[in-house]
Amino acid sequence: MTTLFRKGLIATVLAGTTALPAMAEEISWIYCGDTVDPVHTKAIEDWQAANEGWTVAVDLVGWGQCQDKATTLAAAGSPVAMAYVGSRTLKEFALNELIVPVPMTDEEKAAYYPHIVDTVTFEGTQWGVPIAFSTKALYWNKDLFKEAGLDPEVPPKTWAEEIEFAKIIKEKTGKAGYGLPAKTFDNTMHQFLHWVYTNNGTVIDADGNVTIDSPQVLAALQAYKDITPWSVEGATAYEQNEIRAIFLDGQVGMIQAAVGAAFRLEDTKINWGVADLPLGPDAKGKGTLLITDSLAIFSGSGVEDKAIEFAKYITSPAIQEAYEGGGAAGLTPLRPGPAVDAMVAGAPYWKPFIDGIEFGGPEPLFTDYKGFQNAMIEMVQSVVTGAAEPQAALTKAAAQLEEYK
Repeated sequence: MTTLFRKGLIATVLAGTTALPAMAEEISWIYCGDTVDPVHTKAIEDWQAANEGWTVAVDLVGWGQCQDKATTLAAAGSPVAMAYVGSRTLKEFALNELIVPVPMTDEEKAAYYPHIVDTVTFEGTQWGVPIAFSTKALYWNKDLFKEAGLDPEVPPKTWAEEIEFAKIIKEKTGKAGYGLPAKTFDNTMHQFLHWVYTNNGTVIDADGNVTIDSPQVLAALQAYKDITPWSVEGATAYEQNEIRAIFLDGQVGMIQAAVGAAFRLEDTKINWGVADLPLGPDAKGKGTLLITDSLAIFSGSGVEDKAIEFAKYITSPAIQEAYEGGGAAGLTPLRPGPAVDAMVAGAPYWKPFIDGIEFGGPEPLFTDYKGFQNAMIEMVQSVVTGAAEPQAALTKAAAQLEEYK
């Protein structure tokens, strides 16, 4: 057994294994989840009917294992044609020559909301097709606002107001003013990046330069320190979904969460509202972290071109709109259009999740995304627990990220 190490990617390959290319008439797809979405089932049937002799073989794999399975098969020389992956892994896959580029025309790029294509772009080349998208907004408990003497209809618009409101809620009601997740979990990094992108900050630029040690990101980390005393106690024990559960129980004044929280809140007695994420002092406009999952086309399957064709078909506007509005409820739409306008008109709480896209930023692409993620989590936790001051924590993280770019 031979173990290969390159740019942080670890792939285990059985010695002597001979790569077996997929049959020319089959596109194998590692599909994450417990079931295949009905929208995709119908789309696959339609595509096969229009492409005589071709079939799409779906391999349904649980969320916790699907990306690892795709990686292992590719590194062993027996890749699937296509797999659902987190877009943040694309740079690592590309540098290890495990996937092929997925060129997009200017027209295709323009159809998406701003910056969506950036989440799959490395050195000017697209390496995947976005299929799922998430943004965040601020939720507030109007009853707790009222109990604390705050106007229940006026959420904070700036970080300074958010910190002040959290303080007032904690002092007046005894309940947490803000839900800050800082567990050793990926969304601890994601939650912090929302603050980075609501202050015009960046982590790494288009040329691969680490830019995290900046006044904008330092201000975000300082804000984390300032809001911690008024947040949930023991923030390092909580991840995002656990914070959301506390909010749904009426025990915290404000959280930032995806639109799925709104669906759950509709079935509670909580008097709630949703608004744009509060802005930092250097913000240029409404912002949020733009997280996408993508379809990656693996090298060596023998059907790369046809897989690209299928990937673009299965994420085409009509199919994607049905997917986002049906079984994948809770996803932010990837593209603007009349269907999105109708959705916002019917459920106005959708608006902040759309509006934040304009000045949002993509999940940073690193060659070792797990190393990047762990460095970010360590930075956040050290500030939240008081083990380090913001500037020292930021400088340390910046040095670590140099190793992972």
